[in-house]
Amino acid sequence: MKIDRIHFYVEDAKAWRDWFVSKLGFQTVASYSRDRYTDTEVVKSGFVCFALSSPRSHFSPVWQFLRHHPPGVADVAFVVEDLEAIVQRAIAHGAKVLQPPQLQQGYKWSKISAWGSLAHTLIEKQRNKGEVTRQMSNVKFSQSQLHGANSEGTTKASTRFSTPDSLPIIGIDHIVLNVAAGDLETAVAWYEEILGFRSQQAFTIQTDRSALHSQVMVSSNSCVQFPINQPASPNSQIQEFLDCNQGAGIQHIALKTSNIIEAIAQFRNNGVSFLSVPPTYYTQLQQRLGLPISFPISVDELQAIAQQQILVDWQDSHPDALLLQTFTQPIFTQPTFFFEIIERRSQATGFGEGNFRALFEAIEREQMKRGSLQVRESGVGSRGDKGDKEEKGDKGDNLQMTND
Repeated sequence: MKIDRIHFYVEDAKAWRDWFVSKLGFQTVASYSRDRYTDTEVVKSGFVCFALSSPRSHFSPVWQFLRHHPPGVADVAFVVEDLEAIVQRAIAHGAKVLQPPQLQQGYKWSKISAWGSLAHTLIEKQRNKGEVTRQMSNVKFSQSQLHGANSEGTTKASTRFSTPDSLPIIGIDHIVLNVAAGDLETAVAWYEEILGFRSQQAFTIQTDRSALHSQVMVSSNSCVQFPINQPASPNSQIQEFLDCNQGAGIQHIALKTSNIIEAIAQFRNNGVSFLSVPPTYYTQLQQRLGLPISFPISVDELQAIAQQQILVDWQDSHPDALLLQTFTQPIFTQPTFFFEIIERRSQATGFGEGNFRALFEAIEREQMKRGSLQVRESGVGSRGDKGDKEEKGDKGDNLQMTND
């Protein structure tokens, strides 16, 4: 399994195409009209492909989506090995099949409902091209529709391409789904039973202000990482997302880069806003850096990391395997979807405990600015316990992490 593309539903596809191009260095690769009701722009950077659709009229499915939710991710498309088996498992577990399996030019595809208004398009590349050719007489859809375009629509493609290593964004590291309190266990089971994911890491983060539970899911071939969060307090940042998004949805996408310092400097220069990191973080980081005998960050690089407000984490047993991350402000009007920029050095794996907490606290600071988070005398609430299998810590700062 691998990620094929992410489909955003937005109010103005062309404006967001320009945003991705001017802010994050993406390239426009296609423009088309799916039908008379929807316009779509496709942008790409490295192995990342985003489709951006906006409505022309209230007959558009995008218009229907935006009636109930702010702009955001509507579909995460996966390339899979056995589409028919997945669809059958989805039906057996009560999932709605939004598009029955269809055969196209060398592809088979289908679309199933997932959590909330999120959908998953499933794409299987056919190996027996002769069989595909024999069946093409029954196909009513064009190859372009596999990527959202109707054969009756118009398509305009760009011929500009660059090698992945020359681009600031080269791939997708992980995608994070937020679900309602009590739904984590059910959501985990859904992705295990239908898409064959397995649990990898479990987090519980708690401060004197709020808390969340998270379960990191990975595909059977480890190519797709898919953390799922649920709120563990009434004023949790996850609960704020659910309230503003009017339901479950994709909270953020982590975009891989090969040089995070240069990429963030470029993005800041382009006008991208990031979550702030307090200077005390880097004071503590310098103290921690004194532990290993030899650490693979120079003084100059550490200064550049601090200047760009990048988070750094590692395991003391493997100090060369560095995890460097930072996070944008929400890109839409509502405090919902944002991007993470991540660089993994020396094949660093997993999700850093320190960076996970730093993100949590950074979003808490933004919540306090918005007035949506206040310290309660009674401490953190207990919503979300139904989906949690870990023991909570005492009141105050606490993070627990387990590897399954």
